Parts: sequence; C-alpha cells; structure tokens
Amino acid sequence: MIKNDSSAKMLSARDFMETSLTMPDGELGPVIIVSDALPERNGVGAYYKDLLDQLRGAGFETTFLCPNPHKWQLLKFPLPGDSTQTVYLPSLFRFHKAMKRIRPKAIVVGTPGPFGLLGAFWARRLKARLIVGFHTHFSSVTDLYGNRWLRGFSRFYFNIADNLLFRYGDQILANSEQMADLAQSLGANNVELMGTLLPPTALEPALPPREQVERVLFAGRLAPEKRIPRVVDAARELPHIQFTIAGEGPLKRELEATARELPNLNMLGWVDRQQLLDAMDAHDLLVLPSTVESFGTVALEAMARQRLALVSKQCGIVDWPDLVDTLFQIEDNESVADSLRRITALDSSVRMGMAHGARKAALKLNQNSIRHWVHMLSARGSVATSEQPVAKV
Repeated sequence: MIKNDSSAKMLSARDFMETSLTMPDGELGPVIIVSDALPERNGVGAYYKDLLDQLRGAGFETTFLCPNPHKWQLLKFPLPGDSTQTVYLPSLFRFHKAMKRIRPKAIVVGTPGPFGLLGAFWARRLKARLIVGFHTHFSSVTDLYGNRWLRGFSRFYFNIADNLLFRYGDQILANSEQMADLAQSLGANNVELMGTLLPPTALEPALPPREQVERVLFAGRLAPEKRIPRVVDAARELPHIQFTIAGEGPLKRELEATARELPNLNMLGWVDRQQLLDAMDAHDLLVLPSTVESFGTVALEAMARQRLALVSKQCGIVDWPDLVDTLFQIEDNESVADSLRRITALDSSVRMGMAHGARKAALKLNQNSIRHWVHMLSARGSVATSEQPVAKV
C-alpha cells in the first residue's frame, strides 16, 4: 500500500467499502471536470459523465470541459498507433471563457492529454484545488502499439504529463490499490482510492439472471491489451455458446473476418451506453480477459445489471474485496474456454447467488463513491469519516 506520509489518510479497498462518510454542511462550490475522453466513448469518458450526473444530483454546480467532435476544435489528429481514436487540441478561448465565468473552487482532471494539462494550468492560475484521476498508465499501454519511434515518443510524453499532474495535484485518485501503488512509485503524493460510479440507468431494477450460461459478451476497445483472441478461441471451442463482441478499435477488421467464419460469434460494433446496458441484459456473462486494465468498469456495470462477470487477474476490480467475492476470475493456467467450462459446471443456484450478490456489491460501491467525491469537492475540502458502516443496499 501507499508508504508515504499521506498513507494514514488512505483507505484500503475494504475500508472504503465499509466506511460511512459524514456529509458536509454548507455551500458546495462550483466544480469543473476536464477530460480528453469523449463522454461515454470509453471507460474514462463514462466515469466522468457519471460523476457529473451524480454530483448534480448532490447539489453541485458542475461543468464538463471535453472534446466535442460536432463543433469546431483547434486541431485534431489520430492517436499514434491507433487511428480509431482521436486526439483533440482544446480551444484556449473556450477554456478562458469557462474558467473566468465559473471560477471553480475545484478542478477535476481525468486524463493526461492536452485538455487535462490545460485544466491543471487553470487550477494553478485560479488557485483552485486540483484533483487528478489516475485511471490508466498510458506509458505501459502504448508499448503495445506502433513502431519503436512512436512508442518512445508516447512514453516520453506521458511520463512528462503524469509527472506534471502528480506534482501539482492536491489530490491524486486511483481506482485500485495497484494503480495507487503505481502512482506513488511515479512520484505522486496524497494518493487515495476512488470508487467507480455507475450510470443512472444501471441503477434501475435489473432483469433476473438466467439459470444457464448460453450467451457471453465482451465489450471494450478492440485492442491488443484486451486479449480478445482469447474470446475468439473460446467461441471456437464452445460452439454451443453464443459470443458477442461490442466495441471499436485497431483489431476490428480482423475480428469481423473471423466472425464471418464462426456462426456463434457476432460483432456489434460500437454501441452507446444504453445499447451496451441492453446488450448486458440480453447476455448471461461478461468476459474481460485484459492484460492491462486499471479497473474494468464494464465488469462493474454488468454486475449492477445482475449479470455474471469473468475477468483476468490483471483487472483492478479484483483489488476490491467486496467485489471480487461476487465475480469470477480467469486462473493463471486457464483459457477463457476453461473458465467458462468451470463456471457452467457449477450448480445454477451458485451462479444465481453470485449474480444477486454482484448487484448488491456494485450498488454499494457506487453509493460510497459518490459520498467520497462529495467530501473531496466540498468547500471544506476534507474527507471526514465515521466508524458507522454504510447501510446495506
């Protein structure tokens, strides 16, 4: 765990789930959230869209500054090594106008791209509290892409960007203990865990789980770090199970060609948030075999929809004790197909119990997470805790 002087303030994943927060009194100052990710386009974009919605429900005045592909931007270009993603350079005028008009008490930066760095600049200029979300170690992810010159440039840029955000951030938030340790090793101080939030539609009553596992869903970027070929191999080995892959990414064409050869493999392409939740409701299990995954929000969303989740041990979600007990993990000596055979061999009552428990754990994490954010962003800027456990969901 975190070893610096601020470690006494940091809750472990278990403590985070078991600690109740005393809600702050008094006026809640305006907050600006800054992200290079489009809202709901990926896990980070979805996180801050959910945070925005839930903070408004808690009484905050919130503004989201992020790319808008439908309006003029200063400049945009494909992400090096992955042309399915776009890097946008922000409008300096838009930032200046928003910051001067709102004069936020706190600025939340969720990404180390151009938008995020400009948000950090304005936090220092306005003497606002700077809260930095450390969701992805991009230096390790970009090692999987492009030629060595692109990899070298990406590592150079993200190392500098992370260092700047860690240096000037008043609070660094990581969504797993593994990421918190990594942030500290990279020079971050005042590191805390942040829980993951859910979209309002995921909180609605869920369809009951089915007794059999007949439909399996993968959802995410179609990229090397997701290890999607393991899902394809499972489709080949288990022809009696229907597999669906949802998402966009550099592996799209290759996967589409494979899907034409396998009658039990279906490609959905990119889907919006509501379509993704509908897809989860229509499937029995979500699989996430990633080799790099700071948390795995899509697995939490599946759990909230009362669906089984099967994840690799590299997913940060397994660092949360109250969550790991209600999801399945791919063991070190297993393929995805092996894991599915093990799960389907269980008595249906065991699987149904896991699905029910998963929803309760996911909703509890969401409840604790928004309370944690409200404390950090309150005018007092403190995170007060009590010893009373959170009421069960």
